[in-house]
Amino acid sequence: MCWSQVAVYMGKRDFVDHVNSVEPVDGVVLIDPELLKGKKAYVALSCMFRYGRDDMDVLGLSFRRDIYLSTRQIYPALQDKKQCTLTKVQEKLLRKLGDNAYPFFFEFPDNLPCSVGLQPAPKDVGKHCAVEFEVKAFSAESQDAKVRKRSTVHLMIRKVQFAPEKTGPAPSMSITRDFLMSDKPLHVEASLEKQTFYHGEPIHVRVNINNESNKSVKNLILSVDQIATVVLYSNDSYMKSVDLLESEEYLEAGEKMEKVYTLLPLLANNKKRRGIALDGKLKHEDTNLASSSVIKEGVLKEVLGILVSYRVTVKLIVGGEVGLELPFQLMHPKPDSGIICSEEEMVFEEFKRANLKGMKEDEEEGNISAGEP
Repeated sequence: MCWSQVAVYMGKRDFVDHVNSVEPVDGVVLIDPELLKGKKAYVALSCMFRYGRDDMDVLGLSFRRDIYLSTRQIYPALQDKKQCTLTKVQEKLLRKLGDNAYPFFFEFPDNLPCSVGLQPAPKDVGKHCAVEFEVKAFSAESQDAKVRKRSTVHLMIRKVQFAPEKTGPAPSMSITRDFLMSDKPLHVEASLEKQTFYHGEPIHVRVNINNESNKSVKNLILSVDQIATVVLYSNDSYMKSVDLLESEEYLEAGEKMEKVYTLLPLLANNKKRRGIALDGKLKHEDTNLASSSVIKEGVLKEVLGILVSYRVTVKLIVGGEVGLELPFQLMHPKPDSGIICSEEEMVFEEFKRANLKGMKEDEEEGNISAGEP
């Protein structure tokens, strides 16, 4: 069966997790009933966790785990379109596409992770450890029947979070260290301007040192550390410094110092480093360092895939190390949602089976992960 004239239309591919609620996934599938030849048409929303390369599948092993799957029959329609509650996007699409367009609607559970993945090494190929979301349209005799590759189209989407409107207090920490054979201690205080920083925004770290001890401070090291915890199957944590500043400050016994240092964590400076957590990306689009994970209270962390957090670490070399950690959030600002486009201005994402260049039109059954146009 040829699906060259079947397309999935969606108004967007990023869906926002507001912590207490998540934007629903809505769109329209345009079909040609004559090409279905008596089969039914379905749309599925899935969330999967990948932890192995695609080429591993030749061994007969599955290196993915389905976290969530919901399937809807769209043709023959189970409900009259006129009785459906439609979103504004769907209303516009149905007017545009005509009678053979059928709407679909999914609501995310509140315990699903956001789209995030671990960056592979430059020489690695295929998909690696990542949480991914997908909308799939397919035809089959029934929902549980095996689906042929040529009867399926896939569209990758993302579940994202933005910086909260209300944030906590600015991080601040102090420490006093006593030394053997020294009557007085070393006092260190470090602070940030605020709790939440945006991607690409400089982070100013104020460091105040009062060295009343008889030791000398020989060096000062500041870093932005990314901690990615894979909670779904292993609870392993990976700490990577995504920006590092080594200052050759030398502070004699009895001296004081107060100074502001600037750090700037960017993916551009970490592109070749394996294991850095990144925000989920759509093919042919660039991405950035993963945003901090914000978790709804009461949700089990074990099902959240990969959790990401950040901290600024300040280390003083005084014979040994004296260190402080300042946790903070790194996120995107919430976009302006007050702008309403007219029907003529709206641009819809379209995905057709015909756009899968290089795909073999065979009869092999199974699933595919097709590229986006």
